[in-house]
Amino acid sequence: MLLVPRQNAFSRDAWLGELRATLALGWPLVLTNLAQIALTTTDVIVLGRLGAAQLAAATLGVNLYFGLLIFAIGVVTATSPMMASAIGRGRHVVRDVRRTFRQGLWTAVILAVPSWLVLWHSEPILLLFGQEPQLAADAQSFVRMLQWGFLPALGYIALRSFVAALERPTWALVVTGTAILFNVAANWVLVFGHFGVPALGLRGSGLATTLSNLFVFVSLACLVAFSHRFRRYRLFGNWWRPDWARLVALWRLGLPIGATLAFEITVFNAAVFLMGQFGTVAIAAHSIAIQIASASFMVPMGLGQAATVRVGLARGARDRDGITRAGWTAFTLAVTFMSTTCVLMLSAPHLLIGAFVDIHDPANAAVVATAVSFLLWAAIFQVVDGAQAVGAGMLRGLQDARVPMLYAGFGYWGVGLSLSAILAFRTDLGAVGIWIGLAAGLAVVACVMIRRWSLRERLCLVPLS
Repeated sequence: MLLVPRQNAFSRDAWLGELRATLALGWPLVLTNLAQIALTTTDVIVLGRLGAAQLAAATLGVNLYFGLLIFAIGVVTATSPMMASAIGRGRHVVRDVRRTFRQGLWTAVILAVPSWLVLWHSEPILLLFGQEPQLAADAQSFVRMLQWGFLPALGYIALRSFVAALERPTWALVVTGTAILFNVAANWVLVFGHFGVPALGLRGSGLATTLSNLFVFVSLACLVAFSHRFRRYRLFGNWWRPDWARLVALWRLGLPIGATLAFEITVFNAAVFLMGQFGTVAIAAHSIAIQIASASFMVPMGLGQAATVRVGLARGARDRDGITRAGWTAFTLAVTFMSTTCVLMLSAPHLLIGAFVDIHDPANAAVVATAVSFLLWAAIFQVVDGAQAVGAGMLRGLQDARVPMLYAGFGYWGVGLSLSAILAFRTDLGAVGIWIGLAAGLAVVACVMIRRWSLRERLCLVPLS
């Protein structure tokens, strides 16, 4: 059965209705993403007060941790379009949603165990990438505390996908917002030593974030288990029973999503390792610039998640025009926002950098100057970064993930990282060349993602089950 357009589907009221629906779903997802990035941003801010060496070590550790976590998040995120499509169809909703969610938890466990083994040996991995021995040792002490938050973080992603598919994302926002306060308090106690707790420094910051991840998972799990809005789904009932068919379906969609996200995050991780060749100042400045860029990225990322749900609902309902409206509405909102952040980064870089280090302290002068030069290129790639993020989300709503994965691999690694290495080490640009290469890679991915979305008519002509 083909998707059939409906009369007046592109009227002004139809577009305004989609705009309202996207904003209603998108803003809690955006704020939830900002709250999640605030957990690690809090760590960076706190550790920045301990000195550039501690900040650099934590940056190396966080990048290794997120290199694994972001892939795992991508795989578990496949629960979102699958649940949204089931809700859009309207048949056997409770059973289908529960089956998908349970296998999301299975997937979280399957991914967490080998990741723990890898992260436990962070020091030799970082040494293999040519990092300074002391930085690698300090990074390992940080990661060995941070890594235990891996499993609850993935469990939280499955829960967030569930409430988002039901278009009730505010619950996740409330939980994550509360976790920020929890993380600030935990960092203050564990890093600097208060209330009789010894000052743990880097290890304390890693432990604080692990406890925060456990907090968000347990809190949201209790809400969906006992709230009258969600409890009819009985998400945790007999969750240990295998459902091999649904697990295979989830991994078939989730693996390319995870690979797509991994290609993006690992190219930034690789950039950190390349940056390590230019010394501690370059790494510290990079960590500041990337935190600022990551904070702005949370907005198109949230809108991309909203697009996945809205497109998925329309796909399940066989509403071709709804798919079109949902995708382009989210895209327009994302590009508009990122154009604004581009202007802010160009016009007030010192204001943004001042949130992380004292820009008036002469000891930080080199870090500040380097961070300003990085922010110039971060500003330039804002629009294309937003476009590729929401474009990928639009395609995921169609459960189209394999070809976008190939696009991401080519754009981020074939273009982005290769050009970064050439410009950094074969020209006089130095560390700035790494950021120029990243911007080029993001631009390529954005163009091919949106081109594929433009061919959505062909993608939607297949029968939808």
